[in-house]
Amino acid sequence: MTNPIADPGHGHSPAAWTAVVVMLVGVAAGTLAFCLDMPLFVWISVGIVVVGALLGVILAKAGWGVNGPKYSPKGH
Repeated sequence: MTNPIADPGHGHSPAAWTAVVVMLVGVAAGTLAFCLDMPLFVWISVGIVVVGALLGVILAKAGWGVNGPKYSPKGH
């Protein structure tokens, strides 16, 4: 009667990792710019976060997502 929860596979692809890293850099830079009272750089950082999200979608559609043809998951 064991029914292990299947791993949906989200977040384990080059597209997801690239998007998360770019957005993390944007948030970190935006936080620093906010603390240093540099509003222009805060807005540039917001743009970096948006670019990171779009990059993840674009890479997933290009085949680097979880079910994409260019991605092969590692075994556990």
